[in-house]
Amino acid sequence: MRLASTGSVLRPLPPSSSQAIPDMKAKRCVAGAALACALAASASHATISLSTTRVIFDGKNKESSVVVSNDGADALIQSWLDPLDDAANVQLPFAITPPLAKIGANQQQLLRVLYEGVGMPVERESAFWLNVQEIPQAASNDNVLQLAVRQRIKVFYRPAGLGGDPLKAPLSLQWQLNQDAGKAMLRLTNPSPYHVTVVDAQLHAGTMAEAVIDAKMIAPGSTFTVPVKQPVGHTAAPELRYEVINDYGGRESYRVTLHGSQSSSPVAGGN
Repeated sequence: MRLASTGSVLRPLPPSSSQAIPDMKAKRCVAGAALACALAASASHATISLSTTRVIFDGKNKESSVVVSNDGADALIQSWLDPLDDAANVQLPFAITPPLAKIGANQQQLLRVLYEGVGMPVERESAFWLNVQEIPQAASNDNVLQLAVRQRIKVFYRPAGLGGDPLKAPLSLQWQLNQDAGKAMLRLTNPSPYHVTVVDAQLHAGTMAEAVIDAKMIAPGSTFTVPVKQPVGHTAAPELRYEVINDYGGRESYRVTLHGSQSSSPVAGGN
């Protein structure tokens, strides 16, 4: 520390810029480390888990359910339902009970999803969100960053008497490789009354492999289009390989050979 003399009084001089900048950097590093530790500590206290990754609500029943498990200390959870489109102003004809519940350490809570009986389409499957949020307990001091951890899974409502087999819905998908203004476009149509979720789709042409779909849920009767690279210098028809998420959250492999604008159906098979 440098001192300046003013009469008989010695006063400390302010730090030079070369000293002040490292001090500021050090303070920022300490603050960043503290924030990272707080985030890690908060994440480590997220002890709530759900019994499934999706809920299949059979319309023949009045309700469906999911089990919430607590692997940590006593916890308070809040549960609610949302339409798939967060911006949609839609009132779902469903209720969840209990909407607020306290779960003891290493205990479970059954959440029931109830249908009013009217208000949903009867000719196709519908889907919406189920949210479960853990409400943090009051902190013991003020220097604690708390996070409310929310888990979100889809609920699929299947009306009673809906035709077709949901397990065979992936086989009914129709694929096309079209041309639009000189660009190759992969077109997917779902003619079934069930949702189909396609993941990790890759287009193979010769030695080329292009990732074209990361994850996409195709609603009943809808079409999805995605641009792809134009296969060049290959006489053989390109093949699309992908997986589909089944009712149990598992993955099933499919492949389909694409014949231009002609609709092609997939077959089950390994990637």
